[in-house]
Amino acid sequence: MKRIAIVGGGIAGLSAAYFLEKNRKQGSALEWKLFEKSGRLGGVIRTEYLDGYVLEAGPDSFLSVKPDATALCRELGLEQQIIQSNDHLRRTYILVRNRLIEIPDGLQFMVPTKILPIAATPLFSFGTKLRMAREWFTEPRNGEKDESVADFVRRHFGQEMVDRVAEPMLAGVYGGNAEQLSVRAVLPMFAAMEREHGSLARATLKARRKSAGAKPQPLFTSLKNGLQQLLESLTPALDPSAIRLQQPVESLRRVEGGWQVESAKGSEKFDAVMLSIPATAAAALLTPIDAVISSHMERIQATASAAVAIAYDKVQLPPGFGFLVPGTEGRSMMACTFVHNKFSFRAPGGSSLLRCFFSSSRVPDLTSWTDEDLEKTSLRELKEILGLDATPRFVRVFRWRQALPQYETGHLDRVAEIQTRLAALPGLNIIGNSFYGVGIPDCIKSARQAVEKMQGKLTANAHE
Repeated sequence: MKRIAIVGGGIAGLSAAYFLEKNRKQGSALEWKLFEKSGRLGGVIRTEYLDGYVLEAGPDSFLSVKPDATALCRELGLEQQIIQSNDHLRRTYILVRNRLIEIPDGLQFMVPTKILPIAATPLFSFGTKLRMAREWFTEPRNGEKDESVADFVRRHFGQEMVDRVAEPMLAGVYGGNAEQLSVRAVLPMFAAMEREHGSLARATLKARRKSAGAKPQPLFTSLKNGLQQLLESLTPALDPSAIRLQQPVESLRRVEGGWQVESAKGSEKFDAVMLSIPATAAAALLTPIDAVISSHMERIQATASAAVAIAYDKVQLPPGFGFLVPGTEGRSMMACTFVHNKFSFRAPGGSSLLRCFFSSSRVPDLTSWTDEDLEKTSLRELKEILGLDATPRFVRVFRWRQALPQYETGHLDRVAEIQTRLAALPGLNIIGNSFYGVGIPDCIKSARQAVEKMQGKLTANAHE
C-alpha cells in the first residue's frame, strides 16, 4: 500500500487528492492524506453571495484555451454550470493622462495586426506607430539568455508599448513588474515567435491565417454561481477522514523507504509527498533536505494583493469589461473590472458590480493598508477616472498575503535545476503555481501530471 501526503489544500492539492482518490477507487493500492494549515479548503478560490451579487474573493475565471479546468468541471458534473465571458461586450480601456482610451481592434496583446485601427488610435504616439511598422522587418533572434518582458517588448515596439500595454496587462495577470518578469516564463509563445520569425507581427498574422475559419473561443470561462462551485463539487468526491484541516506541516525529512511528515498533531511516514504550498513555504520545509532547491524556491516570491468589490444599484459606465491603469499614471489601483458585463449571473438585472485590483508590486506597503484605506482609495480613484460619484450599495474587501508567484528573469533555468535535483529525491513532488503557470488550469494540470507519473510507477512496480 502506497501512502501519499499532500501538503496544502488549495486547488492543486485538492485536485491531486481527487485524482489519487479516483485511482484508489479504480483499484490502485494507495491511500492519501491532505494537510491544510487553515480551517478551509480551496486556497485563494472563494465566492461570497450578497444581495443577489456573486463576489469572487480570488480569481474570477480561467483562460478557456487551457483545457484542464474545464475538463475537471465536466468530470465533476458541472457541464451545465460552465459559462463563458460575454466577449461580444468585450472592450478594454487603458488610462492615459487620466483619460480612458480603448485598446484598438487589431492589437493582440501587444502585437499590432491591423493597420488602420492602430494608425487611428490615440493610445500611441506617432513615433511608436513608426516603431510598429519597422518591427515587421525584424530578423529572427536566437538569444540564449533570458530577459525581462520589458526588455523584450522595448526591443520590438519601444518604451511606450511597455508603459501603456505590456506593464498594465501583465500587472493585471501576475500582479507583478514587467521589468522583472521573465519573458520565457511569462510569454513563451512570443519568445518562440521571435526565434522562428523575428517579427512578432508577421508571426501573429501567419498564425491567424492558419486558424482562419476556426470558431473563436471565448477568452474566459467561469461557473454560473462562482468558482466556489468547483470546490463544492471536488470535496464530496474525497474521503473526509483523509483531510486534516488546521494541521500545518512543521517539518519534512527523508527516512529509509520514504518521508517522515511532522505536523502539529504528530508524525507519520509516507512513501511520497506532494507539496502544494507557496514556493517560500516549500523552501522552508526543504532547507534541511536540499539547500539548492530551497534557495531556488525562495527566489519565487509572491505578491500580496487585494480585490475591492463595489456594488451599485445602477450607474453609467463605459461599455466593456473594464480598464487597466499603467504604473506611469501614479495611481494605486492597477485595474478595474466591470464584472456585470464580463459575465452573466454576477449581479441583479440593471445593477452594476465593479472589482478594483491592488498589488504590493504597485503599493509596497499594501499589507499595512486597512480595509477602509482600500475602500476610500477605490472610491476616490473611480470618481477621478470615471466620474463615478454614486453611493455604493455595499463594498467588500478581500486580501491575500501570498497571491501570485513572480516568475522573474532566469525562472525556467532555476526550475530546470530544481527538477533535476528532485529526480534524486524519490517520492518528492512540487505541484501548484510555482513553476509553469499561475492560473487554475495550470495548478490542476500540475496535479494531474504528478499523479499520472506516480500511478505509472505504481503500475510498473506491480508488474515487476
